[in-house]
Amino acid sequence: MKKLNWRVALTLAVLVFGAAYLLPSIPAVQNSPLARILPDRRINLGLDLKGGIHLTLGVDMKKALENSLTVVGEDLRNAAREDEIVVLKPTLLPGERFELALLTVEKEGAFDDLLKKQFRQLRVDGKQSREGRTIYTLAYTPDYTKQLTKLTLDQAVKTIRNRIDEFGVAEPDIRKQQDENRIQVQLPGLQDPERAIKIIGKTAHLEFRMVDDTVDPEQAKKGGMLPPGDELSTMLHRGKDGGYLERPIVLKKEVVLTGEAISDAQVHFGNYGEPYVGIAFNPRGARSFERLTGENVKKRMAIVLDGKVYSAPVIQEKISGGKASITGSFTPEEAADLAVVLRAGSLPAPVNVLEQRTVGPSLGQESIDKGIISTLVGGALIILFMVAYYGLSGLVADVVLLMNIVLTLAGLALFGATLTLPGIAGIILTIGMAVDANVLIYERIREEIRKGLGVAAAVDLGFNRATLTIMDANLTSVLTAAILYQFGTGPIRGFAVTLILGILTSMFTAIFVSRIFFDWYVKRRPEAATLSI
Repeated sequence: MKKLNWRVALTLAVLVFGAAYLLPSIPAVQNSPLARILPDRRINLGLDLKGGIHLTLGVDMKKALENSLTVVGEDLRNAAREDEIVVLKPTLLPGERFELALLTVEKEGAFDDLLKKQFRQLRVDGKQSREGRTIYTLAYTPDYTKQLTKLTLDQAVKTIRNRIDEFGVAEPDIRKQQDENRIQVQLPGLQDPERAIKIIGKTAHLEFRMVDDTVDPEQAKKGGMLPPGDELSTMLHRGKDGGYLERPIVLKKEVVLTGEAISDAQVHFGNYGEPYVGIAFNPRGARSFERLTGENVKKRMAIVLDGKVYSAPVIQEKISGGKASITGSFTPEEAADLAVVLRAGSLPAPVNVLEQRTVGPSLGQESIDKGIISTLVGGALIILFMVAYYGLSGLVADVVLLMNIVLTLAGLALFGATLTLPGIAGIILTIGMAVDANVLIYERIREEIRKGLGVAAAVDLGFNRATLTIMDANLTSVLTAAILYQFGTGPIRGFAVTLILGILTSMFTAIFVSRIFFDWYVKRRPEAATLSI
């Protein structure tokens, strides 16, 4: 009897625990006094139930490789300079390669050794002599290209997730498609999709470059010659109608500092209420910024974001302390969005929106209603069948089935999982699988009774012999669902989550809880009483 009592106590504790996590997801409870003492966790609804936006983003991997080659080319040039090897500035070539010139042929051996020791990710794609110089054509090895592609996608996913978290979207689903260089993004409950797309897709590649004021930008725009190392760019300024106007500006090609040196970005307001973005540099960036401003007093430094110049202030004095500001006639919303992308980090490569789908809240509510109806109809049919076929034992199966549904939904809330339309399908499937476990047990008990065993012995053998079969079948299903969760996309993962939770709770209710009812009946029944099964 003691064994039965502790099993009853454990079952009641689990049921109370499950109800405590399930109740906050019921709308009528959310605004009641009871909500104050319940856990602050609810079942999150997916895109197909809550409405929102679905995006498929394509990552420009060619641009990512070119950016990486530019950086590694400069690193190679600096490393060569430390070894007293003089090379000219690297030049990008079509086909994700770059070219550099070695000024003295005598240094070829030392340069080759440098490549083998410190730049194993590079392969020599060509070597030729030209005007007394050795011209190297270098590219990434195939293995490193594959590795860099994976790292770029991972960084893009992390950056997009950081931006969405800053934007305040609950339970986003962000997954990469490695083979296609694509990223899938689902944003449930989003009210402003256009602004979200703008934030997600903004490369936010921030550069600080010096302005060449010795060249007339208007003449350069008309086709005038530019000095070596200069390029024509575009500076934005806000017009009277609130839109941005463009005007030419000539910049030095050399990037003196990038957004990677930024540790924080916040929106501030000037003396006249104009918003601007205050930025703070990391220690390395602060030292570089102090040196650059000290060397370029009375010159203009352009702040370039995604190829557009937003401001080009004159450096009045050396700036210490590792802080600066970005001005550009921003609206408060534009300044806030810029601060978000700068804090979250720049994307390693541009991303393009390949597909956009919007799901309205009304369509989501219709899905919820139909899912609930399907669950109720399926559950009612199973309940009636079990009572008609197994009598009072069928009623026991129905009770533990309801407990199974409660625990499954409570598990979704406890683990912060997202309920999707396929997830509702998983719950409906779980109802059938939960009853299936009871059917196996009941048929085994029936078989033992037909052999002439008493009720107590038949119940004991029925549960013991069916348990192993139930566990084998259900654990196989759990492993399959785990594989679906690992490699599936949002809807598939939603189905897998509810299936895993439903199977685990059904094993507990069918094997552990339902036996409590049978053991209680066996201990209290008259000797001659039969079992309604």
